[in-house]
Amino acid sequence: MSDKARWAVLGAGVITGDFLAALPHAEHGVLHAVGARDGIRAREFADRHGASVAGTYDEVLARDDVDAVYIGTVHTTHAELAHAALDAGKAVLCEKPLGISVAETEAVLAHAARVGLPVVEAFKYRFGPFAERLRQLISSGAIGELRSVESTLGFTADAHDGRLFDPATAGGAMLDVGCYPASLAVGLAAWAGIDRPPVIVDADGVVGAVDEQARATVAFGGFEARIATAITADLPRRAVVHGTEGVLEIENVWGSRVVSTADAVLRRPDGTVERIHTQTSSPMAVEADATILALRDGRTEAPEMLWAQTRTTARLLEDWRAAIG
Repeated sequence: MSDKARWAVLGAGVITGDFLAALPHAEHGVLHAVGARDGIRAREFADRHGASVAGTYDEVLARDDVDAVYIGTVHTTHAELAHAALDAGKAVLCEKPLGISVAETEAVLAHAARVGLPVVEAFKYRFGPFAERLRQLISSGAIGELRSVESTLGFTADAHDGRLFDPATAGGAMLDVGCYPASLAVGLAAWAGIDRPPVIVDADGVVGAVDEQARATVAFGGFEARIATAITADLPRRAVVHGTEGVLEIENVWGSRVVSTADAVLRRPDGTVERIHTQTSSPMAVEADATILALRDGRTEAPEMLWAQTRTTARLLEDWRAAIG
């Protein structure tokens, strides 16, 4: 590997463009290649973003001068492309969800373990200074024993067509954005040392061709998560975490693709208030660097999104989808 790892992106859509806008802020990697199903489209996308190499997925993965790949395609192709990249000896940073089922997710992680290469599920809010501060607050017991969290993420789609509303591409709210509050609940439980699997207590939603809105109450033993998501309604981007020694309010817990969140408020039972502020970062650049650092260190996981949490999130999403019907 050269001083800076050479990235290839698979997919030529909006989110891949956002990743490429962030990549210049990464310390450990640079753009080298673009892959798409259509080689002509790949070349156009590469020219637009300054990549010297372009081709089909197979052509790009066959190259020896690519160290890592970012997968930014539709959900139903994530696992397939991750397997192909691992077969080609590349580290993988894959947009969420890594797989559309527990079985797909487990198969990719087992493949990565066999070949000894990193696979990182790209939950961007997990990366950067605020994410590290949140993990420290929960794991240190700064808000006491964890009791509950309320967390939501939802938006009103401009049109009811395309991948979001297509069952063939695993559209729907839960896999597209509901995975964020689901994965946050999983992370909070893990950081607090709660070793109990998530159980759906109740769930409901609005279902058409796909799930358009969904809500669930999830129990991790004595820790309860109340989560909601939508692609046909605007929901707050916030999380409120309740502990025995304080309530942590995070107004924009997810940040954006461009900049991580930086602020939270911790309210104590005695009425005192602590305002928490961290530096911001480019979260997509930080997750890229986390992938390359794992590759250089010979690790298969990034600490920000451990495989155990990827597995648990996949299980929670599968159970949530089954509960909604």
